[in-house]
Amino acid sequence: MDDAPIGVMLVDDFEVVRRGIATVVAADARLRVVGESASVAETARRLPAIRPDVLVVDLQLPDGTGIDVMRAARAVDPDMRMLVLTSFDDDPAVHESRAAGAAGLVLKSARAADIVGAILAVHRGESIWPEDRVADGPELSASDQRIVELIGDGHSNREIAEEVGIAEKTVKNRVTVILQALGLQRRTQVAAMVAARRRAGWKP
Repeated sequence: MDDAPIGVMLVDDFEVVRRGIATVVAADARLRVVGESASVAETARRLPAIRPDVLVVDLQLPDGTGIDVMRAARAVDPDMRMLVLTSFDDDPAVHESRAAGAAGLVLKSARAADIVGAILAVHRGESIWPEDRVADGPELSASDQRIVELIGDGHSNREIAEEVGIAEKTVKNRVTVILQALGLQRRTQVAAMVAARRRAGWKP
C-alpha cells in the first residue's frame, strides 16, 4: 500500500543512540522501525528477512564498518535506500559512503526533525550530503563558483547576470548545472551551503 509507513532498520552498536533514533523514527506516523542491529554480522544475517525501505547505518561498528553493512545490503537488494548516520562528516566518510551506495549522510547531532527529513528524502530518491563538503568537488568552474557565491549573497538571476556580465538565460542554465553538480534541488540549498562554509571560515 502506498500509504503504509516506511520501514526503517537501524544499525548502531551504541544501544542508547540506537534507541534514541528509534524513538525519533517511531514518533513520526510516516515511519516505523522494522529492525535494529548492533554489528555487521547481525545486520547481514537479518537483512534478507527484514528488507527495510531505508537502512540507517553508523560507520563505526565493532566487527567492521557501515561500508561493510551497505555492501551486504546491496547484495540483498541493489535498490535498497541507505542513509549514513554518523558523528563525523569528514571527506573520507562522505566519499566512502557515496561509493558504497549511500544516498546521504546526516550527523547524529542533527535535530530530530532533520533526521526524519533525511530518511524521508532518501526514501523519495533524493540525495542528502553535508552541504559544505559537496561543493568542494572539481565539477564547478571558477565562473560557476562565482555564481554560487552570488546566490549565497541573495542575488537574483538578473542581478547575477549583471554582475558577471552574461545573459540572464545563461545564468538560469548555469544554476541548473550547478544544482546537479552539487546534488541539490533548490537554490535556497545553495545559499545555505554558502552560509555554512562561511561560518566555517571558508573563503572563495
